[in-house]
Amino acid sequence: MPLVKPEDIKSHVGQEIGVSRWIEVDQGRIDVFAEVTEDPQFIHIDPERAAKETPFGGTIAHGFLSLSLLSPMAMDIAFTLEGIGMGINYGFDKVRFLQPVRAGKKVRGRFVLDDAQERNPGQFTLRYTVTVEIEGEDKPALIAQWVTMQVLAPKA
Repeated sequence: MPLVKPEDIKSHVGQEIGVSRWIEVDQGRIDVFAEVTEDPQFIHIDPERAAKETPFGGTIAHGFLSLSLLSPMAMDIAFTLEGIGMGINYGFDKVRFLQPVRAGKKVRGRFVLDDAQERNPGQFTLRYTVTVEIEGEDKPALIAQWVTMQVLAPKA
């Protein structure tokens, strides 16, 4: 993750920050997510039935699983402010699921910094547009406007 001085963060607004590594969304990951979130719909956990009864040709990842992968994607490339004490998921302004991620596919995140504001002294909100791409597909899985907060550590 790039280390940026707080006073320099605004100079990166409007720029692509980076592209994460590819992350495989295999059936095991989908099954665990289904169990943890109590969402065992057959389109996610039953490959044979999903192949027969859906247009997807097999199982697909939960949209929220695809969205949850933004965290490790961000760890690959998102900015870290110099002197940070902690980072916080502040929420989403908008999320659109555009195409399902089929089991066995790989996804990655493309991050653009849209805005950076110091809300209170030492507290910065950073808003990214993240496009989650699917390897070998033209259409992305999702596009999200994600807001994070970075809080600088107290000075000793």
